[in-house]
Amino acid sequence: MITAMGNALVLPFAEITDDMLPLVGGKGLNLGLMTRAGLPVPDGVCVTTEAYRRVAENAGLGPVLDELAAAGPDDLAPLAERARDLVRKAEVPADIAAAVRETAGHGPVAVRSSATAEDLPTASFAGQQDTYLNVLGPDAVLRAVRDCWASLWTDRAVAYRAANGIDHAAVRLCVVVQQMVPAEVAGVMFTANPVTGRRHETVIDAAPGLGESVVSGAVNPDHFVVDTATGRITERRVADRTTLIRGLPEGGTEQIAADAGGGACLTDEQLVALAGLGARVEEHYGAPQDTEWAIDADGGLWLTQARPITTLYPVPASDLPGLRVYLSVNVAQGMYRPFTPMGIEAFGFLTRQGSGAGATQNLAGALRAPGLAVAGRRVFVDVTGAVRSGVGRRVLPRLLDVGEARSATVIRGLLDDPRLRPQPVSPRAILRALAQSAAGGHRVPLQIAQTIADPAAALRRAQRLRDQLGRLLPLPADATAQTRLDHVERVLGRETFPIVYATVPDFIAGYLMLGLARLLLPDPADRARLQNVLRSLPHNPTTEMDLALWQAATRIKADPEAARLLRDTPADNLARSPLPATVQAELNAFLAEYGHRAVAEIDIGMPRWSDGPAHILGVLANYLRLDDPALAPAALFAKGAEEADRTIAELAAGAGGVRGSVIGFALGRTRQLAGLRELPKFNLVRIFAGLRVHLTAVGAELTGRGVLDRPDDIYFTTLAEARDGLRGTDLKPLVAERRADYERELGRRHIPRVLLSDGTEPEAVGLPAGPPSAATAPGTLTGTPASAGTVTGTARVIHDPTGAHLNPGEILVCPSTDPGWTPLFLTAGGLVMEMGGAISHGAVVAREYGIPAVVGVAGATERIEDGARISVDGAAGTVTAEPGD
Repeated sequence: MITAMGNALVLPFAEITDDMLPLVGGKGLNLGLMTRAGLPVPDGVCVTTEAYRRVAENAGLGPVLDELAAAGPDDLAPLAERARDLVRKAEVPADIAAAVRETAGHGPVAVRSSATAEDLPTASFAGQQDTYLNVLGPDAVLRAVRDCWASLWTDRAVAYRAANGIDHAAVRLCVVVQQMVPAEVAGVMFTANPVTGRRHETVIDAAPGLGESVVSGAVNPDHFVVDTATGRITERRVADRTTLIRGLPEGGTEQIAADAGGGACLTDEQLVALAGLGARVEEHYGAPQDTEWAIDADGGLWLTQARPITTLYPVPASDLPGLRVYLSVNVAQGMYRPFTPMGIEAFGFLTRQGSGAGATQNLAGALRAPGLAVAGRRVFVDVTGAVRSGVGRRVLPRLLDVGEARSATVIRGLLDDPRLRPQPVSPRAILRALAQSAAGGHRVPLQIAQTIADPAAALRRAQRLRDQLGRLLPLPADATAQTRLDHVERVLGRETFPIVYATVPDFIAGYLMLGLARLLLPDPADRARLQNVLRSLPHNPTTEMDLALWQAATRIKADPEAARLLRDTPADNLARSPLPATVQAELNAFLAEYGHRAVAEIDIGMPRWSDGPAHILGVLANYLRLDDPALAPAALFAKGAEEADRTIAELAAGAGGVRGSVIGFALGRTRQLAGLRELPKFNLVRIFAGLRVHLTAVGAELTGRGVLDRPDDIYFTTLAEARDGLRGTDLKPLVAERRADYERELGRRHIPRVLLSDGTEPEAVGLPAGPPSAATAPGTLTGTPASAGTVTGTARVIHDPTGAHLNPGEILVCPSTDPGWTPLFLTAGGLVMEMGGAISHGAVVAREYGIPAVVGVAGATERIEDGARISVDGAAGTVTAEPGD
């Protein structure tokens, strides 16, 4: 038994309570809580952060901390080294030294670092600080503790904190001193599968001897997967252990002989027992855990560590029975970011309104209309009804083929899952759904027919809606906060969906005409030329926006001094300073028409361009760097329109007779109507921007009343909570908690396209990496062809368009796009997207601009190196690495 002094410098595990994170760090807290819960944890104590604080004060870390706060990534390593040296050389007060020596007890111990920012639900910090094993004797323990204190400043730990936005000055270190387990076998255990996300699988890696060899990667471990519910071992892989690699104290390595018996190091009974122990740990913490364990010579199981599995994507909450299938709305809309709480509520209003709008219900009602779910502050739609329906199985993947092709591949991979067998739909339910469609949706075919007969009617309808919004959105300047909230709820709940939906049949008419022409063209080569017809479509508000911004840049270019200032000054600095008159006039004119737009604009909580013009100023500066008149977007757009008209004439003439006349008519209507595809979202975003005026005003009033810290905090509440704030409820703690969660979610790089209710990410369970294609060369990535043409150039990997710089001709490689990205398209030589299908936003705009594009390329932003030379073949759907210069 290790003895410990009962003071604030040292705490036995059994005395640690759940409020002691600042004193004992993440690892120490977990070990203490597991001990108190009766789990098998080797005895030990924590040398608390109070001891580290006093030593760090003696070290004089203040100047280094100040420099770290302002340091860039390239400056971190030398500062980390200075901090380590200071801590190692600092005087250890006598009472601390005595307390640490007392922890040595009898027999070997493990000395392990436990930082206050470690083993947390959002960042594990695994391996960032040091551990020392088989430490024997008081002086050796004191040396190991000092080395652990210094390891808070390893290069990797400092870089990890910087990447996760954690204040270096706020982190302290506790040191765990724990009895060594004489392990026969040890390793790691995940109580959920960290690769596939499956919550019902326990994954165990094990090797003879100490678990540190498994954690550090020094050995090839045996690998097992256990079905937690049944105890069945579903996967077993025994490693080749003829050679192990052992680290030496001086930093080298040596090879040592190991048992080459060929058998697994764990029996089936031990595997089941480990899985059961893991289930107890998960139940204790209420979340899947990454644990370290050991088995001693007597067969006893010991836990030496537990921390949350931070990489698992959260599972949407549902009270519906059986396995559920969720499709990511964020992915479909090209939005990696999480939604704000107000954004989620606004989206929910639209869905509830739409599901009651007759025509949108029809057969979907009989197939159990999909509902919304939220996980990781992102929106998912429950498509289980469609997946379990004969009709839905045929329709849903085909719809996704043109909008989010990779998701279509994933959904098709689920259709053989026995848990998702089709359920019969009664004839009565089908008849009822058809009756609802006839009652509520008969106007849609009529509007399509009228639009085809008279395309100008669609433009007149668009103008009427614009006028309607002009009357609908404003309120008197003296409107009360309560009136503004009522107005927001009324517009979202009653007015928005009819306005947004009103123009959907108009662009559908254009694509129906394109489909008709495709049917009438028997030659595949002629059908392939239909992409040209979609070049430079008129009446597309997003391309009109981009061209308007380009025209503003050309007028600014005529003022050399203004152009120079714009090119040479960082956009953030420009946004905070008075602008030249030419720039200010052009900016005002652009924002008056398009200031309601934004990156991630379908979230009402996102600031609009009119709230802060830095992004637009940066895009204008980027346009000013384009010097070749032949590459000017306006010229390319006009050229694309000419090519489209020429293609229509040639296809019609080639078909001849009545067929040719019908093809010419149909494609002419496509040209006039397909560009309206962007109008529904354009109107939705205009509504959101108009309502933001009222919400921000309410936020300002709540700030004045002291229940919010700043006006935009209102977007981290709901409408009901904002009303509570008007009645005096302090909303600041709620907003602080949600902002912290939102900031953590901003750092999440992986968003599943499709997610099952058991946590499984089907895309990670061995589905094909991309759509079927011909054999491709090594180093070639495949995706969905989106815009024909080929281009070779420099890849520019961009995750967020705000402030991004894309030189003319560079190939934009990004996760996804929405209209906030499209100003970059005007100078892009090509486009590669991880998300999307043939009619996703990025694909449509790329075709209109004539940019070769491939979308749905799995892992493109990770597999393509920024600055690499690549070739994009938009017709074949391939991206190929090119040799360097």
